[in-house]
Amino acid sequence: MTISHVPYPSPSTLKRFPHVHDDPSTLSHALDPFTITTSTGFLPYATAPVDLPDAFHPLKSLVERMPVVKLDGKPGLLATYEFGPAVAAELPDLTDEVEKLVLPDGSPDRFTMTAVFRDYTFVASSYLLEPCWENWCKNPDEGYGLGREVLPKSVARPMYRCAQILDLPPFMSYAASYALFNYTFADHSKGLSDYSNLRLIRGFERGLDPKSSEAGFILTHVDMVKETGSLISGVLRVVDTLEQHGPRNQINDGYREILTAMEKIEASMEDMWGNSKPSEYLSFRVFIFGITKQSMFPSGVIYDGVEDNKPLSFRGESGANDSIIPLLDHLCQIPMPETPLTKILHEFRAYRPAPHREFLTYIREKSEEIGVQNYSVQDSETAVLFLKVLNHVRSFRWRHWLFAREYIIRRTPHPTATGGSPIVTWLPNQLSAVMDLMIHIYDSYLAPKEGVTIVNGAKDRIAGHRKQVEPMMELVRDQKDKLAKEVEKWCQERGV
Repeated sequence: MTISHVPYPSPSTLKRFPHVHDDPSTLSHALDPFTITTSTGFLPYATAPVDLPDAFHPLKSLVERMPVVKLDGKPGLLATYEFGPAVAAELPDLTDEVEKLVLPDGSPDRFTMTAVFRDYTFVASSYLLEPCWENWCKNPDEGYGLGREVLPKSVARPMYRCAQILDLPPFMSYAASYALFNYTFADHSKGLSDYSNLRLIRGFERGLDPKSSEAGFILTHVDMVKETGSLISGVLRVVDTLEQHGPRNQINDGYREILTAMEKIEASMEDMWGNSKPSEYLSFRVFIFGITKQSMFPSGVIYDGVEDNKPLSFRGESGANDSIIPLLDHLCQIPMPETPLTKILHEFRAYRPAPHREFLTYIREKSEEIGVQNYSVQDSETAVLFLKVLNHVRSFRWRHWLFAREYIIRRTPHPTATGGSPIVTWLPNQLSAVMDLMIHIYDSYLAPKEGVTIVNGAKDRIAGHRKQVEPMMELVRDQKDKLAKEVEKWCQERGV
């Protein structure tokens, strides 16, 4: 018997995302560089430019001489705390040049503009946080001190204009500046095939050395996100098939595609321990703090020449702005608790590139509309696959918690993460939510329980599927208890 397959992607998906199956090399630079395809996933459709247009030579010169250790191994401007004066002396206001970043047809060259935006954000963060870096180097026991309160017009105005056109907050962000638009290759013919081929374009401390902890921290994220093309493909297979009332086996195949992608992503994530030493993280971390909820900027920051010079505040760069786990949160309809911590999770959405935001919103709304979770638990085989996807969300978040604990919590009393979230309680808020859902689904649909029936599933079939997840669920219950005790311990020690 031949099983028919429904069109993939669906007409509604293609209407919203017409380039999702396009060859990335054919895409116009008028498109946002984070336009999503099933080839490049959440990475940009082309590797970010290293060079800038000639008009931005003063910007490029500053950002190349900026790092504590430059590409040639010599000390840079931040090493001697001379970056701020150099910005004031050398950088003109190039806002008019931003307006000239257009393609032959007159449309904005968003690809090149994102590279310009990236470099301005590195300059802005270095300028604002340089006093904190100096204080941290000279008096590490006294915290970070205060950052600069005014961002010069020569940085604020062109960065703000780029941000307007790109529909981004005018501050350093994870995708469009710090990580996903900040890598290139040692050998372009090898591309993303091997981690050792990755190089940073910009760095604050020692990041231009590919063996440094700063490079490892950023490039491990790139290595993870390179697997998201197949992750997105699997998610669309589930959603599009269900929307068109397609066969369950095709939906199951979509879940299997997700699981394969997540296995690769998490294997790469585990390499963080070796690529970036926990003992060295706090050094370059100084430069990726934001303004919101940070002691370094108690009154915000004035962007000279922008918004009537009223103080502004933005959240800092954070791996929490990655789109991998939010995608699965939305697909699986993981309910988050109504807490101030969840509100921060929602605020982070604004710091993702517009195509990421649009795609995540689409998956969230479509999953709710067609009832992905409810459909998935009505068959024991699909329910097991669904639980395994949730388990990847759990293990990803658990590993993120371990990173936060070992890289930050054990090493500094500073109460907030770079994005401005509470360092001890924020990650457990989301981690507990997925564990609660896993326990609910297992207990309601798979656990041996009087009166439980699953459509299309005989008792022996359910028992066979149950055995696949019983060890996993035992780990989840143990981990839930362990997490609660850990959070309570750290909160008591920090007086939270």
